[in-house]
Amino acid sequence: MTDTPYLAGDSQTLAGRIAALLNLFGRFPLALVLLFLRIGIGGTFFKSGLNKIQSWDSTLSLFAEEYKVPLLPNELAAWMATAAELVCPVMLVLGLLARLGAAALLGMTFVIQVFVYPENWVEHLLWAAALLYILTRGPGALSLDALIARRVYR
Repeated sequence: MTDTPYLAGDSQTLAGRIAALLNLFGRFPLALVLLFLRIGIGGTFFKSGLNKIQSWDSTLSLFAEEYKVPLLPNELAAWMATAAELVCPVMLVLGLLARLGAAALLGMTFVIQVFVYPENWVEHLLWAAALLYILTRGPGALSLDALIARRVYR
């Protein structure tokens, strides 16, 4: 539901029809929006993780030559990134410890933006927005986190 419902107007006027349409959009279940966000951002990172394990030699080469994350040895950075890209998206999609998964991927997005591909800020901003929404609002009603919370806090 929308936080600020639009005033009901005369359904015969353009303003009234727009208000009715906006009210209808406001009834779209937020749980579905969050599920779509979790699947979309999770799929983006998971696909990257799969690409890394399909050609580990290429991955190590990329971390040595192109990615060059400071303060971490290349091989350790490659292992950490791959693990995060394969585990955290599953957490997001299932909605199990989703905020933790979102926080880890948000940190990874920050590192990618600052140290690897600063010119891709628009794409990274989209990732960060989705991850921040999940981190700050939770995974929604269609998640294992919500199911567990309902059972624990009956």
